[in-house]
Amino acid sequence: MFIGPVFTREAAVTPRRSKFYVYRAVYVAALFLLMCTAWLVLAGTQVIASVGDMARFGASIFHILAPIQLCLVIFFAAFSAAGAVAQEKDRKTLILLLMTRLNNSELVLGKMLASLINVFALIMAAAPVFCALFLFGGVSTGQVLRVLLVTFITALAAGSIGSTIALWREKTFQTLALTAMLITVLLGFSVVVSQRVLFDRLFGISAAQWGTAMNPIWAVMEAANPFPSSAGNLAAIGGIIGLHVVIMTIGIVVMNGIAIALVRVWNPSRETRRGKDMEAQQLEESIWGAEHDMAKIDAASTQNASNEKLRSGHVDARTTEVKQDHRKVWENPILWRETQTWAYGRKVLIIKFVYLMLAAAATYMLYAMVASGTAVYRGDQLGTTIPPIAWGVVPLYLISLVIVNALAVTSVTNERDGQALDLLLVTDLTPKEFTFGKLWGVMWVTREMILAPLLVTGYLWFAGAMQLDSFLFLFAGLTVMNFFVTMLGLHCGMTYANSRTAIGVSLGTVFFLFLGVITCILLMISFTESFHFQLFPFLGFVAGGGLGLYVAIGHRNPSPAILMATLLLPGISFFAIVSFLLGKGFEVAIATAVAYGFTTIAMMIPALSDFDIEVGRRSGNDED
Repeated sequence: MFIGPVFTREAAVTPRRSKFYVYRAVYVAALFLLMCTAWLVLAGTQVIASVGDMARFGASIFHILAPIQLCLVIFFAAFSAAGAVAQEKDRKTLILLLMTRLNNSELVLGKMLASLINVFALIMAAAPVFCALFLFGGVSTGQVLRVLLVTFITALAAGSIGSTIALWREKTFQTLALTAMLITVLLGFSVVVSQRVLFDRLFGISAAQWGTAMNPIWAVMEAANPFPSSAGNLAAIGGIIGLHVVIMTIGIVVMNGIAIALVRVWNPSRETRRGKDMEAQQLEESIWGAEHDMAKIDAASTQNASNEKLRSGHVDARTTEVKQDHRKVWENPILWRETQTWAYGRKVLIIKFVYLMLAAAATYMLYAMVASGTAVYRGDQLGTTIPPIAWGVVPLYLISLVIVNALAVTSVTNERDGQALDLLLVTDLTPKEFTFGKLWGVMWVTREMILAPLLVTGYLWFAGAMQLDSFLFLFAGLTVMNFFVTMLGLHCGMTYANSRTAIGVSLGTVFFLFLGVITCILLMISFTESFHFQLFPFLGFVAGGGLGLYVAIGHRNPSPAILMATLLLPGISFFAIVSFLLGKGFEVAIATAVAYGFTTIAMMIPALSDFDIEVGRRSGNDED
């Protein structure tokens, strides 16, 4: 009654698609590959002498896999729900759904839950993998059930956020950017709550416990513990895990309640209504044809009079003023449109404002660390611990790259969905003008997201928390990565005819590269510090990453350069990770510049050579 036919139809159609089974098989294989890699790292560098060593390995790998799966679930759930609604808006089919007999709850809940079917299937497919850790020891049934519970409720919460924002905003880029930033804000708010006295002993629960319950990542790590905290008033609701479920449930109800109440207020949007009003006005003018003809005659007479004055040497000041208002289009009209017009809507200013607030919060956090003297790490000579300042700047870097990549891919998909791409392809635009126009246009629109991380990094160097050489290396690496994510978005937008697939592949590639780096670092730090001898255990991990990268960006538009880049990038990234853990900043900068710079050029060559852009008319390109 509340979900309706939208979810029923998707639940019946999804199991018929081959991708539904491919995704589950690949996900389970990836988790199993991680387990094998961790085992090879442990067995190759340490002596396993007792059952206790096996149990410690099982507990360690469980504490690594649980938060990794949760991060994947948050990403997939939020952007799947947001992308599903945004696609309906781009194709103008949401208006058709609003015209049916579906009530608000059936439309909102049905669409949101339908987009999460694949996410729920992945969680259930991972359950046997977690249960297999029972063979090592150190993991109990209660731990696995608690982790799955937290993961499920977090998926619903993330999907509710993405769906609600997508129903609210009109542009796809606005939806994706606001979804990413809202999730970051909520995670940051949990950190603030855990450190403030205001929430201390509220309802008999400490501030640290409130912060853990509000943060899904901390909650899943708490759920992975053999004996999670349940002292005091927490015992009545099932401990911190129960409090987390209550908080997430309230958030789900509130977000979906807002969406259900306002879905027909937000949609159709003002732009669509304005277009309908213009059509009605044109129809009314066509009915009153006589007045319309008289208006045209008067306009023609006025124009003739103006021309006569110009020929006689008399220049009307009003005519001169009108001519000054006309803007001259540059030689590259794509670049002119991207930089000189509101091509992505005026509401992009909201995204910039929210992002600058996030950058200001990160800067304040770093300032507090510098003032307290905790920003500079004073550890062993190998520097095997991640610097404390990384916890403040790395999320800012990731959000910046995600926003830049989202704008790049939607800059192409919006042209296709608006039926403007076909018109561009038949004009005299060259591939060079189109590619560089989009490239520089995207970087101009997102200039705040590109410059803010660089300025924050410059502050760390100015405050003495970072050496000059480290600042220069990081500056160069961020510059290369910004070009990489921008070109990656354009490449995926040109390669995939389906907008939802293009956005998913583009953002997924950025997220998986980031998560792969974090996973490698966690595995290395958790099991051993002999980084020089870990290449062999990670060969399967590197090979799998290269294969997945090629499938994502190379198999639809193959070229020798892209093949070489996708095969080399994971291996060079592994070298950069090892160099980072060993404290060799120069090697990290060189490896990053070579790997991602070459991949950027490899994706740019096909775009510059020919207009090989998918428009959805070729056979075999049905992505639905």
